[in-house]
This record gives sequence, structure tokens and C-alpha cells, in this order.
Amino acid sequence: MGKLSEEDLQARLSGSTWTREGEAIVREWTFTDFAASIEFVNRVAELAELANHHPDIELHSFNHVKLTLSTHSEGGLTDADFALAARIDALS
Repeated sequence: MGKLSEEDLQARLSGSTWTREGEAIVREWTFTDFAASIEFVNRVAELAELANHHPDIELHSFNHVKLTLSTHSEGGLTDADFALAARIDALS
């Protein structure tokens, strides 16, 4: 798999709704209520299981969901992170 180069990371993040935080990409959503937040988390969980690539998921203030993607085994960002991010983007 292998970590992406700085040039690749910059290109993939250009125009993206995901932002970089160190060796990860993050994105946050705000939903109308707790139930909608949980529904989204469950849909993300299904995608993550299919991809065998699991984001860190934070649910806070009842209607905010923050996802953090990184490939821990590679020590940074890989194609797998951006592939899952694209699938997650298609949910919203």
C-alpha cells in the first residue's frame, strides 16, 4: 500500500471537504438530531466493514459527527483513506 507523498496528498485534498490533521484526514458533519447522527454513523460503519478500513468516529453535542481517517499500519495516509473518504462523501 504505502504512504502517499506530500505532492499526492496536496493534490487529493485540493477542493476537498476533508482537511489534514497531521497524518490523518478529518471531516465533520452536523445533523438535525441525534437519530440522524447515529444513522449516519451506522452507514459509515457498513462502508468501513466492507473496506476493512475503520475510521475513528466521534459523536459529540448530540448532532455532530467527526471522522478521522489514517492507515495506522503505514503510519500515515494511503489510497485506502481517500477511497473510503470518497465512499463516505457519497453518503451525504
